[in-house]
Amino acid sequence: MLDAPSLPRYIRPMTRTQFSHVDTWVFDLDNTLYPPEAHLLEQLSPRMTDWIAANLGLKRQEADELREDYWARYGTTAAGLMAKHDVAPAAFLAHAHDLPLDALKPAPELAAAIAALPGRHLVFTNSPVDWAHRVLKETGLDHVFDAVHGAEDAQYIPKPKPQAFSKVFEVADIAPQKAAFFEDDSRNLEVPARLGMRTVHVSPNPETAPYIHHGTQDLTAFLRDIA
Repeated sequence: MLDAPSLPRYIRPMTRTQFSHVDTWVFDLDNTLYPPEAHLLEQLSPRMTDWIAANLGLKRQEADELREDYWARYGTTAAGLMAKHDVAPAAFLAHAHDLPLDALKPAPELAAAIAALPGRHLVFTNSPVDWAHRVLKETGLDHVFDAVHGAEDAQYIPKPKPQAFSKVFEVADIAPQKAAFFEDDSRNLEVPARLGMRTVHVSPNPETAPYIHHGTQDLTAFLRDIA
């Protein structure tokens, strides 16, 4: 079980020295390593709703409400379906993520900024590993990451649940006190902060909270400043 030191003070603005101890850089995938303007998550949602309606025998509006409710209560819709309906998540996630990636563009400047960070570069996403690899290849980021950890590695337990972090950190051999975590969903930063990671909220509207040490609207620029 990972130890959880007390939360550090909320720190802003950022300085290089606040990251001088970091040798493992962990990034969320969706809406973190590509911009929300790609609208991929918005395309996932109706496919999830369709699957729920077809497999649980619900009207589409009921299925859509269930999807949103499970996402809010369980961290992911898949986790809610597992808990309440004993659904095997792989088939559900495969259907939801069977999407074209035409909206994504290569991000060579972001790739260079990540590559310049000293130490290991990892992806930790609630999405399936296959989806993550597809996204990274499409954005030209596949060559800058040492490993990709997805829903399967966490045994489909989603962030922000502490068990998800414990499972992936054990597999990836991550020492939280020497790591940083970048994430668009602010609720997924609380556990990393409690474990001793430096946290960065990547969002058009970065939030202020004791467990969010930094916020940025521009991940590339932020990483350049700390490399």
